Amino acid sequence: MEPMTPLVPAAARLRAGDPPLDEHVERLCTRIDRVDPGVRAFVPEPGRHDRLAADARELAARHPVAAGRPPLYGVAVGVKDVVHVDGLPTHAGSALPPGALAGPEGALMGRLRAAGALVAGKTVTAEFAVLAPGQTRNPHDLAHSPGGSSSGSAAAVAAGLVPLAIGTQTVGSMIRPAAYCGVVGFRPTYGRMPVDGVIAHAPTLDTMGCYASDVAGVVLAASVLCDDWRPAGAPGVPVLGVPVGPYLAEVRPEALAAFERTVAGLGLPVRRVDPLGDFEAVRHHLLTIIRYELARGHADLFARFGKLYRPETVAAIRQGRGIDRADHAAALVARADFRRRLAEVTAARGVDVWVAPAATGPAPRGLDSTGSAVMSLPWSHAGLPAVSLPAGRLEGLPLGLQCVGAEGGDERLLAHAAVIEGRLAA
Repeated sequence: MEPMTPLVPAAARLRAGDPPLDEHVERLCTRIDRVDPGVRAFVPEPGRHDRLAADARELAARHPVAAGRPPLYGVAVGVKDVVHVDGLPTHAGSALPPGALAGPEGALMGRLRAAGALVAGKTVTAEFAVLAPGQTRNPHDLAHSPGGSSSGSAAAVAAGLVPLAIGTQTVGSMIRPAAYCGVVGFRPTYGRMPVDGVIAHAPTLDTMGCYASDVAGVVLAASVLCDDWRPAGAPGVPVLGVPVGPYLAEVRPEALAAFERTVAGLGLPVRRVDPLGDFEAVRHHLLTIIRYELARGHADLFARFGKLYRPETVAAIRQGRGIDRADHAAALVARADFRRRLAEVTAARGVDVWVAPAATGPAPRGLDSTGSAVMSLPWSHAGLPAVSLPAGRLEGLPLGLQCVGAEGGDERLLAHAAVIEGRLAA
């Protein structure tokens, strides 16, 4: 497996002109051509080299002087194929004609381009970012799942193809692939990154996010991509909250034991609390919201192209059609109450960061399933920022430690995550 490329030093070298952009593009395309036939992180693109070479020449002409180059100058980024990118078709992991899915770039792509990033290509996604897996394989073992639905983005970073990739999360589609692929994955507070120019799954939950090899890389990317980013000061020693109760019972026993060893080894203060209340009710309300919104969002496309949808997506849409508006409205009210109660418990118990396994265990064998998203479920339901950190291995495959912060506290969460990352490496 190719070594991962840390974003911060790679970006610094590119801004300094080492290597020049034309040489950088040659190396990038050669690496993708050599490695990606096995990993399948990228959507195939026959004209990739010529497109990137032209983009690099234009970028170099705009920024001839190193001192004035933007923070992501020349950085190759993978972009999940539910995000519209001018000049590239959007397939969304589906068999639908690209013309039916076409749309303009949104604000997030504009921020990437303004920061000097080069789009290495579209990365593979589960169909419409729902359930039906793509062809991407886990770089650590090609017989195992990379997770979903941002599978290609996580795998592209893990395989050393790009130092930065963009994904989306509705329930667990950023955090779980990060854990399975052994990279850092960041899902900001709901609404902190713009989601225009993205094919929606469930609009009241959909959140953009990013992958890098370390927390420093995620911080650099987030400073470009998030609204109103303000660097955090010195974080101090974070108090960790372990959410005991039925939630942790979802984790495989061996993975839960590994999580407990990891938490104990951090040497940080820990408070064990059950902050989630009726976990089954939380699960029910989230499922009601996402299925209802998926079915309504796809009403027109499904009427025209329903025969082209994969069975997993068809089943999810049909389930959503059976949910009425009143049930959806009641679930939204329950979600608001859950967010309020969770924030109150967090403050009352003095928890800075909730920590939990990022997935129920290591990546499952086979490509027929992307694994369970349940470990992200309550935090996504609450719209809270979360980051997955590589945290050891089980059965030869990576495990992730999920760290969750307060609503709007993305900067502080990543500052705490850097502290935890350092202790994991000690």
